[in-house]
Amino acid sequence: MSGTQAQIVWTRAAYPALVEVAGRYHAVITYGDLAALVQEVSGVRTRFDQRQWLGKVLALVVREAHRRGDPPLTSLVVHAQDGRVGVGYQEVLAVAGHAPLASELDREEHAAAARLACYRHFGAVLPADGGTPALAPRLRESLSRRASGRAASGSGRGGAQGVSAAPVRVAAVCPGCFIEFPATGVCDSCGASAR
Repeated sequence: MSGTQAQIVWTRAAYPALVEVAGRYHAVITYGDLAALVQEVSGVRTRFDQRQWLGKVLALVVREAHRRGDPPLTSLVVHAQDGRVGVGYQEVLAVAGHAPLASELDREEHAAAARLACYRHFGAVLPADGGTPALAPRLRESLSRRASGRAASGSGRGGAQGVSAAPVRVAAVCPGCFIEFPATGVCDSCGASAR
């Protein structure tokens, strides 16, 4: 089987696996777990490191989700070490015809909003308020520790003691275009309202 054929087989296994993840509110899956799962489910295995082939599979998932009108399922895939979606997530924006996001945190916030769209679209049980976009748990913990460390180190230099760090802002994102709403609250691309 060629590499291209294997990627197609793995994509067919990845899509329903990601739909299953989307059925659980605030669930994510790591790149490593997804790579192992698609090989197990498809029966097609490789000795190549996942970094050499999984990105190509996820790019196909991005295109298929866009073709179907589904939210970007690849927003559910994060690095085990830090909980980030990674630079390959820019493919979601490219396929939708949008410019890349300038900062890493912007990308992560976009992915958080896209995950919420996935949970809503694929029937996850949501809280009464409809749910909120959230950074992946490992990333959220890392940012909280870093912010707490800055607050604690500031207390030794005359900073306020006992002051907690400000929560990480997660921007509102258009559910149709998956881009951040501007200050007007109206999507520049499709006219949808943030309210």
